Amino acid sequence: MPVDEAPEDDEVRESYNFAPGYHGLIYRADVPDYGAGPRHGNPEHGEQTEEEASMQPENQGETRYKLQAMKWGLVPFWTKRNPDYGAVMKTINARDDSLAENRGMWNTMKQKKRCIIVAQGFYEWLKKNGGKEKVPHYMKRKDDQLMCFAGMWDCVQYEGTEEKHYTYTIITTDSNKQLKFLHDRMPVILENGSEQIRTWLDPNRYKWSKELQALLKPFEGELECYPVSREVGKVGNNSPAFIVPVASSENKNNIANFFSNSKVSPKRGKLEPQAKSKSETREDLGFDIKDEDGRITVDKPSTEDNAPLPVPVSEVAGFKRERENDESEDDDVMGITNGAPLKKVPKSETLSATRTTNDAREKVQSKRKTRSATSNGTTIPPKASDGSQRITNFFSK
Repeated sequence: MPVDEAPEDDEVRESYNFAPGYHGLIYRADVPDYGAGPRHGNPEHGEQTEEEASMQPENQGETRYKLQAMKWGLVPFWTKRNPDYGAVMKTINARDDSLAENRGMWNTMKQKKRCIIVAQGFYEWLKKNGGKEKVPHYMKRKDDQLMCFAGMWDCVQYEGTEEKHYTYTIITTDSNKQLKFLHDRMPVILENGSEQIRTWLDPNRYKWSKELQALLKPFEGELECYPVSREVGKVGNNSPAFIVPVASSENKNNIANFFSNSKVSPKRGKLEPQAKSKSETREDLGFDIKDEDGRITVDKPSTEDNAPLPVPVSEVAGFKRERENDESEDDDVMGITNGAPLKKVPKSETLSATRTTNDAREKVQSKRKTRSATSNGTTIPPKASDGSQRITNFFSK
């Protein structure tokens, strides 16, 4: 559909939790504030003024379309004061069956001020446990195209002010078979770029007809519907996560995703971390891990050439050899050597050398300070005459 005029970027902001009172994006025919078609009689009762007549396009055959920011919650043009929030909530939707007859508050708007509300999708709450529990669901087109809701708009100027307020309402109808489980009503969705939209927005159709009424029916296309975060139920919250399915792996609030990087061992039934890829393993550990027939093997880049050598045992000061068979065990004792040729040493020399060694050890040990295992070298304070003593005496030294 053509767009000849559009609002500034700051007039309409993207919201994932759109509530009544917010400014949405409306697509409509570019007609005066009183709507399409002629205006007759007194201006206060719907007459067309000279100024408004001059605003009519010279070429009546050419229709211009515009995108405009409007507030959700229709306020009729005859309203003299700004209504409260409760009154606005009553006009956020208009039932399709209430438009069948040419009477009621929607009579002027349905004939002269029809529009399309552009949205990505909408929410509805599934009631459980007799209405005590409400689970939010999000609906969108399965082909991911924008939704076009049928609606009506109006322009009001309150008494004593010069500012004009543009507001709108969304027309609802019976739910289709897909959404019956969720709610009995749904918005009227018109197909994008279809003849339905052209007929609905045609400014030359300024009288209500059966053809216009027939457009208000349940959507026949495919929709995608799934539960979303309960945080969307709080007005003021706004996050792209609100339109992400609760069970989706992209949903960070889903506790099941906490175990998404784990797998269950078929033998023990325990959670085990997923093995990293070979590229990740080489970066982190410097070697590859292979899975061969269910066995984990490791390929390291090292070889036997650079393997650590065993630490050499310190050389022994000496050793004792057994005598040959032809020598008597009582005659001599082999001496202690340090790489020198072995020689026989008389038993007497050996004994004297042993005594000398023991004397040296005793001298070294006598020079060392010893500590008692039962005393730390402090003196015990004298006991009082009565057998008790102050506890502070233990910390005096």
